[in-house]
Amino acid sequence: MEAGQLWRQYLVGAVANIAILCTGYSMGWTAPINIKLQNNDTSQSPLDHKPSNGPFIGGFAASTIGRKWGLMSSTIPLLVGWILAAVATNMAFLYAGRIFWGIAVGMLFTISPMYCAEIATVESRGALGSFLQSFITVGFLLVYGAGPFISYHGVAYLGMAVVVLFAVSFFFMPESPTYHLLKDRTEDAAQCLMTIRGRSRQGVAEELATMKADVLASMEKKATLRDVFRGSNFKAFYISCALVFFQQFSGINAVLFYMTDIFKASGTDLDPSIATIIIGAVQLIASFITPFVVDRLGRRILLLISSCGTAIGLALLGMFFLLRHVGSPAVANMGVLPVIALVLFIVTYCWGLGPLPWAVMGELFPIEVKAAAAPPATAFCWILSFLITKFFPTISGNIGMHVGFFIFCACCVAAFFFTLFIVPETKGKSLQEIQQLLGAKNTEPEKA
Repeated sequence: MEAGQLWRQYLVGAVANIAILCTGYSMGWTAPINIKLQNNDTSQSPLDHKPSNGPFIGGFAASTIGRKWGLMSSTIPLLVGWILAAVATNMAFLYAGRIFWGIAVGMLFTISPMYCAEIATVESRGALGSFLQSFITVGFLLVYGAGPFISYHGVAYLGMAVVVLFAVSFFFMPESPTYHLLKDRTEDAAQCLMTIRGRSRQGVAEELATMKADVLASMEKKATLRDVFRGSNFKAFYISCALVFFQQFSGINAVLFYMTDIFKASGTDLDPSIATIIIGAVQLIASFITPFVVDRLGRRILLLISSCGTAIGLALLGMFFLLRHVGSPAVANMGVLPVIALVLFIVTYCWGLGPLPWAVMGELFPIEVKAAAAPPATAFCWILSFLITKFFPTISGNIGMHVGFFIFCACCVAAFFFTLFIVPETKGKSLQEIQQLLGAKNTEPEKA
């Protein structure tokens, strides 16, 4: 077989995920900005008063205008959100901006895993699927690092600049070859594969023929939302939804969105803004380990390690805040414990529960079902995220922060056993072989 250039698909996947970096920047925006909004200095806070449907659009765009232009169209709500943040004079502007960011996040988390799974070879599919978590942490670290040291408006302008960087760079990237084949554009698909693989037309002929056969088979079975809840599709759907449930109920967004408050509550002498930057850097390093090992170790082992590590980290956090809640004198000598627990939690989260639900979701669904199944699964994820970030402060204030951490810990323990007994290993398997694992009928292994 003609030697290709593996770096090309990694480059395309990386550029596609600059959009995910944008979402990480907007999601982490609350950590430094909450402090600025409480500031009486008008150069820091522009507000007059101090503060007291996206996934379905993504699925529609991916199937009608393509994966590439679906990702490109997400720049519109991202930019609108940042413009509203930049011109904000009251909380209504910020709420509206967050709504637009939410639409963009829903679109990107639906289309990006689909795009990366479709441009990747079997050997690199796990790595490219893990890029989502890696790049979202780059966005978090960027806003954590810049936010405390530049003005409110500077944070917004930097957010706009990252969106523009994505739009300009991704404009030159190819469409998914699978999308071209779905539209019966074989030569366009061949050109995409030649670009992504770094091979000649003859060098991609065999892979193109296999992809075309898969697409033709999928087109004979037009999928609707109803089909998502049938047979092996439903098994793929409930595994995907369970994994994003455990991802969100690990408490990651509560920890990240309220990290500054957690450091303040712990009473540690470390400046909360500096501590947040340190945690962001740890998160970034840990996230970039996964793409290098996921296709060697497999999805299941990383999920098992991740759920176990996050459970231990959350148990330590819960214990610390429980002792603080009951007024134990031992807390005075345990100021570093929340930092250690957070590092353990975030590192192990980034190894599995962070990136792999999206990577696995991109692998489990057959081609014809992806556009119908991904939006409700993504919507489910962000509904959970909203509920956690809304009610975690209430639980913390009324009952104690330790209660929330113990609930999240129990969910991570449940994730361990769910992975152990239910989640299939997809490492090194073709999409047809994965369907056989799920019990799909009328599938045959790919011929060598």
